[in-house]
Parts: sequence; C-alpha cells; structure tokens
Amino acid sequence: MVSRKDPAAANGTVTVDVSLTGELPRGAVPDMSVDGTIQLERLENILYVGRPSLGQEQSTVGLFKIVNADGNAARVQVSLGKSSVNAIEVKSGLNAGDQVVLSDMSAYDAFERVRLR
Repeated sequence: MVSRKDPAAANGTVTVDVSLTGELPRGAVPDMSVDGTIQLERLENILYVGRPSLGQEQSTVGLFKIVNADGNAARVQVSLGKSSVNAIEVKSGLNAGDQVVLSDMSAYDAFERVRLR
C-alpha cells in the first residue's frame, strides 16, 4: 500500500513510501531502500523504439532511418504516442525492423539524407 508519493519526478523516477501488509520477507529491515517498477498501463501489439533524444510523447519528429547497408539514412516523419522511461510508441512513419538514429541529430536539421560511418 502506497502511503506517500513524492510530488517531484527526477529522470522518470518517483519516490514513494510503502507499507507492507502481512509477514515481511526475510532480511527486510526498517527504512530499507528498494528499487521497483510500478506498471500504470500495458500496451499490447504496438510498435515502439528506444526513446529518441528529442522525442516527446504525442508528437511528430524527424528521425533518420537507415536505408541500406552502406550506412545511408533518410529523414522520415514519425508520429509518436505514449512513452515510458526508455521506449516510446510509434503510431506511424516506421515499420517493424526499421532502424533509426535515436541520438541528437539536430546539427543535421538542414539535411534530408546523411551517411553514417
């Protein structure tokens, strides 16, 4: 049972105080810190990618998609949906198996194609 939630999040992390009911696990001590994941929602059968450096939830971004084995990449418009700390839903613009550059490519905003080495 959650008894208190810190109102501020840092890097996708929120601090909560919890109270455990029933018998405590072996080794549990008062004020013990633990890491855990709280699942708010589970999305089934969606396409997702790692979170791009400049991609925000419910937005459209230009990402460079690798188009051949020589490392050529072309800018594609990708519509993003819901996100987690590490991944973001792709609503349109990519297909399963596509590879994209997730790092900051803003230095290449004027270009529609780049060659990766």
